Amino acid sequence: MTAMRVKATVVGNTLVVDPDVGLPEGARVEVMVRAVANDDESTWDVSDEDWAALQTAMDEAESTEGIPVEVALAELRALK
Repeated sequence: MTAMRVKATVVGNTLVVDPDVGLPEGARVEVMVRAVANDDESTWDVSDEDWAALQTAMDEAESTEGIPVEVALAELRALK
């Protein structure tokens, strides 16, 4: 799976992706929504380097199998 960052505008309850993105017709995507102000001064932006680090962390979290909740709770109780 390839990750990319795009911008879109909500029009009639539909996300309209900026035209320069070039997604193929019918492509399925996962969307993480963060509302931004309409003026650039109020918009908080993430550097490409930080965005890549965040994406790597999310990919690692998704690929990690984890542990059963019972084991996690037992480990937390042992810390008391």
